[in-house]
Amino acid sequence: MAQALQITFRNLDHSDAIENAIREKVSKLVAYYGDIISCHAVIESPHKHQHKGRHYHIKVSLSVPGKDIIVKRAPEQRSAHEDIYVAIRDAFDAAARQLKSYAERVHGQIKQHSLPAVPAV
Repeated sequence: MAQALQITFRNLDHSDAIENAIREKVSKLVAYYGDIISCHAVIESPHKHQHKGRHYHIKVSLSVPGKDIIVKRAPEQRSAHEDIYVAIRDAFDAAARQLKSYAERVHGQIKQHSLPAVPAV
């Protein structure tokens, strides 16, 4: 999995601290589901407001066997995304929830409801 991690910074200078935070979050995702094929994280600061702080867009794309999981977090969704680490946390928490749900379905841990019997006519 280490070779399949890609981190992209848009309208934002590269930061080792941010990259390390993302690597830590990805390692936690691997703990939930070890068959992650690839992960691409995009960190974007689209606007520079004069009166308000920067809002960060985070996109996390995970490829697992049989499915692609994509999570987007935009500033319109939360004003807390003025802090890049909060935006990263929120995006990776959402990815973890989707990944856990997928892993449960794959491993048959989610109860499948049977369809009601239809009387023969």
